[in-house]
Amino acid sequence: MELGMIGLGRMGANMTERLLLAGHRMAVYDIDSSAVQRAAALGAIGSPSIEALVRALKPPRAIWLMVPAGEVVETTLNELESFLQEGNIAVDGGNSNYKDTIRRAETLIKGNSLCGRGNQRRHLGTARRLLPHDRWVDGGC
Repeated sequence: MELGMIGLGRMGANMTERLLLAGHRMAVYDIDSSAVQRAAALGAIGSPSIEALVRALKPPRAIWLMVPAGEVVETTLNELESFLQEGNIAVDGGNSNYKDTIRRAETLIKGNSLCGRGNQRRHLGTARRLLPHDRWVDGGC
């Protein structure tokens, strides 16, 4: 599997390390270049920008955001969206409110999916996957 990871704080860095140890190909980005260098030392493809991360992955891309809920998710997703092509999946792994995730998915470029995997599990009971803009279905991301 190939995955992009944006956000290499404690959770993002640990997820990246585990995925690399399991043999997955990872491209990573963080605003802290030393965090990118640490992940690259473990075998990840270090990216100096979100655009470079997207270009390092083959379409269709799966990109996981592990950034703080709120404006940071909004800003990061807006920047990411400018580089996405149809058929990509973005996963918001932070603690975004499920209503924000639904709103963001409705405005994401048509043909892409946004899956929320944070606090919303508490509100929805089971994990649900948001398909392109229009419906929730049971299942995981």
